[in-house]
Amino acid sequence: MSDEQPRTPQQPTQQPSQPQPESPWRRLARVGRPRPTKANLAATALALLLGFALATQVQSQSRRGLESLRTTDLVRILDDQNTRSDRLDADARKLQATRDELVDGSQQGQAAVKAAQERLDTLGILAGTAKATGPGVTITVSDPGGKVTAAMLLDVVQELRDAGAEAIQVGPARVTAGTWFAPKDGALYASDARLSAPYLIRAIGDPATMDAAMRIPGGVVESMKQEGATATVSKAATITVDALTTPAQPRHAQPVPAPTTRPTP
Repeated sequence: MSDEQPRTPQQPTQQPSQPQPESPWRRLARVGRPRPTKANLAATALALLLGFALATQVQSQSRRGLESLRTTDLVRILDDQNTRSDRLDADARKLQATRDELVDGSQQGQAAVKAAQERLDTLGILAGTAKATGPGVTITVSDPGGKVTAAMLLDVVQELRDAGAEAIQVGPARVTAGTWFAPKDGALYASDARLSAPYLIRAIGDPATMDAAMRIPGGVVESMKQEGATATVSKAATITVDALTTPAQPRHAQPVPAPTTRPTP
């Protein structure tokens, strides 16, 4: 029998794991991380104490700055502040007054422009250079026998004007102060516009007044009826006079110059 003991099989030894290499970014963060050392804590406490001392000193000096002044100095400072406040208030009032003047001037200018435009529109309607619309009458003159004369059409226009017509159109012609009616080449003309039957006349004004003016006994309607023509008058809430004319330049008349005002001595 042998004295040798049986050998237990040796377990394979594990090799220690190698540490992973540290990345540069992690190493930089570790180096830059503040370390709570005694020196750092002492420096932080000292900074806090210095800040508190400075703030206390500033407040104390501010209070002592006013407390150390004499009564006369305090009164002078108060007067200076009041004077400055009054000056600022005066400047604000001046600016407000200037603003009000500008607003008033703008409103007056707008009112003047509006009035001038209204005046221009009125003159344009009267001169025949602007279209017009409004209540009025239409008169249709049928002339199967060709008996209507230029004088009859002129009578219609005159009656309408006397009844307050503000704008009149005969056929394609706008009637103004310078419009004339005359026969030419077997037809009737209103200035340079040729007219053809049935003659359509449009007038803007008070419909009832113009209708009554056309129907008076012995008036234009009866005169045309005696000549074999028929004049039909129709009232309307809206009449449009869209014919335009170019006013002639006066050859002799000139506007009177506005009088110049001399300054009083």
